Amino acid sequence: MVVAIIKYNAGNIYSVDYGLKRLGIEPVITADKEILQKADKIIFPGQGEAGTTMQYLKEHRLDEVIKGLKQPVLGICIGMQLLCRFSEEGNTGCLGVFDVPVLKFRPEKQEDKVPHIGWNDLSNLRSDLYKGLSKGDFVYFVHSYYVPESEFTIATTDYIQKFSASIQKDNFYATQFHPEKSGAVGEKILRNFIQF
Repeated sequence: MVVAIIKYNAGNIYSVDYGLKRLGIEPVITADKEILQKADKIIFPGQGEAGTTMQYLKEHRLDEVIKGLKQPVLGICIGMQLLCRFSEEGNTGCLGVFDVPVLKFRPEKQEDKVPHIGWNDLSNLRSDLYKGLSKGDFVYFVHSYYVPESEFTIATTDYIQKFSASIQKDNFYATQFHPEKSGAVGEKILRNFIQF
């Protein structure tokens, strides 16, 4: 099985590589269109800023490649946000796989810190991505922008307000949190994805 990690100008790609190697998987890190199209599974991870990242994807024609993928795809963190229609970060038009916006957290109380950093629990799990997991399992987040709940939501988290911790449409899955940094729970999620 070939598991490909999309290589682009984002941080955090190598922590996903390491997370998969802990599961006994040797992923390919690539921006090669043919390798991506032929891979069995695709992971679209990253940390970064929406505007410059989308510009990079367009300049390297990775935007069309990603939108056209037919195998299971897992977006992580900014990978999830870029799969949406639009981000308030830099008023950026994104890939539009999910017809939902990405909004900036607006603190309501003094204790509401942005970015949202640290462990938080999952609720409303509605996908085989979460097979074997339970409401209340904790995962690790680092983000200042969020995807609101929608018809695509397959898990939620509450921070300042309830939001989509995870979304899914057809062969595209995505998590706002970092499964590769989420201990045994995150390993289970990655393993579930690889077994699709």
